[in-house]
Amino acid sequence: MANPYQVTPPQAPRRRSGGGIVAFVVLALIVGGIYGASRWLGQDDGRPAASTTASASPSAKPTKSPDPGNPESSSDTSSSWKVGDCGGPDPENQPDGYRPQKCSASGATFKAIDIKDASMFPGSIQCPPGTDLMIQVSISYGNSKKGGIPTNTLCGRNLSGDHPGDPGAGGGQLVQGDCVTDQAQEVPCATAGSGSSKVLGLVKQKSECPPGTTEPMQLTMAIGRPYDVICTDG
Repeated sequence: MANPYQVTPPQAPRRRSGGGIVAFVVLALIVGGIYGASRWLGQDDGRPAASTTASASPSAKPTKSPDPGNPESSSDTSSSWKVGDCGGPDPENQPDGYRPQKCSASGATFKAIDIKDASMFPGSIQCPPGTDLMIQVSISYGNSKKGGIPTNTLCGRNLSGDHPGDPGAGGGQLVQGDCVTDQAQEVPCATAGSGSSKVLGLVKQKSECPPGTTEPMQLTMAIGRPYDVICTDG
């Protein structure tokens, strides 16, 4: 029989769960982390800023690079180009910056004749004949117009009558019909001096040179370049 004098102890008060507080703290940390990361990356407005790097000599001056297939570099300010677009110098990204322009605009200096995928090895990108300059388009975050991740390469032709990329003119990428010195430096054929010769072909091996080749030039190895020998008439 139950003890009539036994007193049931009062139930201990239940502790309130701290789960709500923990969830709030975790959420605050996540939000703070995202904000901090965006500030660190420079994404104040949440939008990526575009930049571009042009990688071909826009003038008829011979490149000083030991690899004639890897022209000089410059830069630009747009992330979206298509064939037929025009562009010109960007005054806010001097001295080598470019930006899209209407082809009829006074500031337009070139037209895109081809768009290539970007590459880690500039020498592997071969633009069509008549290309006067190459513009490496890249995208970066924040307000910086320098550097960034390459996305495309624009092959451009001058809107003026000056076309250093034409065969023999002395600029752009090395092509058949250009002239080079005995050090494989491209020069305008019209002013080429003694010791210069005409390019008859660009091949991987000397045995692949066309008839008429008297002085094949073996180049130093360059990753991505589609040729290793310049076939010349000596």
